[in-house]
Amino acid sequence: MNTIEQLNGVFARAFEIPVDSVNNDLEYQGIAEWDSMSHLVMVQELESTYNISIEMEDILEMGSVLKIKEILKKYGFDIN
Repeated sequence: MNTIEQLNGVFARAFEIPVDSVNNDLEYQGIAEWDSMSHLVMVQELESTYNISIEMEDILEMGSVLKIKEILKKYGFDIN
């Protein structure tokens, strides 16, 4: 499985949405499923999937799929 598939799977599991509905336009509170509680589930999924510990400032900046891809670069994952 490549990293974009992994990342899309993270969002699908965290928000309980179909994997094919994940795209770069997906944003925090842009869909009903992405609320504050599912945001924390997503962070946990990211940490588990990529075996990283995400800093609080980065968690607070994770407002969209695009921004999360940028933040993951900081942790060594370049996902396009």
